[in-house]
Amino acid sequence: MKPSQRRTLLALSLAACAATAQAQVRAPGNAAPAPAPPAASVERSPLTDGVISNPEFEKAGEMSAHAWLLMLDRKDWGSAWDVSSQLFRKNVPLAAWMDNIPKLREPFGAFAQREPLRAFYKKTLTGHPPGDYVTAVFVTQFAGKKDVIETVATMRDSDGRWRVTGYQAQ
Repeated sequence: MKPSQRRTLLALSLAACAATAQAQVRAPGNAAPAPAPPAASVERSPLTDGVISNPEFEKAGEMSAHAWLLMLDRKDWGSAWDVSSQLFRKNVPLAAWMDNIPKLREPFGAFAQREPLRAFYKKTLTGHPPGDYVTAVFVTQFAGKKDVIETVATMRDSDGRWRVTGYQAQ
């Protein structure tokens, strides 16, 4: 994918995510977008305010998000929920997760390829207490649909580990 195509996809993702900034998984049709990263070609908004450069945290959050996505690729829905943040598990009960995540992911088809697009660090995330948050955006190709934008919000827990606190795929 060309850089100009990536920027266009990111801009479209930001536009879609700007409506709401909840970092929860919802059933298709009820999807509430998670926060998305800023891009040079996109104007600043309340959604992108507060971004802080922290390459170490950005990399750690992105790696945690990627490992979690691999569980989704294997359809290991339960393990993905188990390793998510306590806040995620509180906001997304296991029964709702197990019902909704297959409905969201299965229409895409088999996983083919994923490329990290952007990760950004913030001290706040809408609907969450102050803390350390990294939102990672990936461009993922699936057999049934090409160029899905996956946005994964991670938070740094009290034990220092980064755990997923929100997911969106569009």
